[in-house]
Amino acid sequence: NCPPGLEYLTQIDQILIHQQTELLEILIGFETNNKYEIKNSLGQRVYFAAEDTDCCTRNCCGPSRPFTLRIIDNLGHEVITLQRPLRCSSCCFPCCLQELEVQAPPGTPVGYIVQNWHPCLPKFTIQDEKRMDVLKITGPCVVCSCCQDINFEVKSVDETSTVGRISKQWTGFLKEAFTDADNFGVTFPLDLDVKIKAVMIGACFLI
Repeated sequence: NCPPGLEYLTQIDQILIHQQTELLEILIGFETNNKYEIKNSLGQRVYFAAEDTDCCTRNCCGPSRPFTLRIIDNLGHEVITLQRPLRCSSCCFPCCLQELEVQAPPGTPVGYIVQNWHPCLPKFTIQDEKRMDVLKITGPCVVCSCCQDINFEVKSVDETSTVGRISKQWTGFLKEAFTDADNFGVTFPLDLDVKIKAVMIGACFLI
């Protein structure tokens, strides 16, 4: 029951996502399509992810922009597609909170991540392909830090037990100050449904 191209995810309990630094963004602040390397715990590249949006959308809508993100394996096959509509993340607009659809293979939805309204905490729900709640994600009250990682806890639906974590890793003063390139780590149970592992990776990109 594993979507083609995701067989490797069945064997691991951690994935690392490294955003590539774009020279044009550093020099003039012009927003380019984001690109990411997805690696295993040994630093070996497993997948490559690339954003597919137009120039106007990227530079006018900023981080709230709609996007399509294509995740490609080492053979060049697109194995996961992430699609996010234009939404905001402000608690003042509870009807327009963020949402992302995960397709694997492209065109076949396997899950969704939806933001839940909360006055101060970033909270999300992971849903399966039938829109049934599977896991919850809770982040810190202040989503910024200096010299330390930012952790989003992945919990059971009733939020009584922690089953994984999505962490934004501190990359150093220079990189944090002059680029928006981020490094993330995602941990999940080894025996978790591979489709939900793919949705957790999607949740990382949404965060």
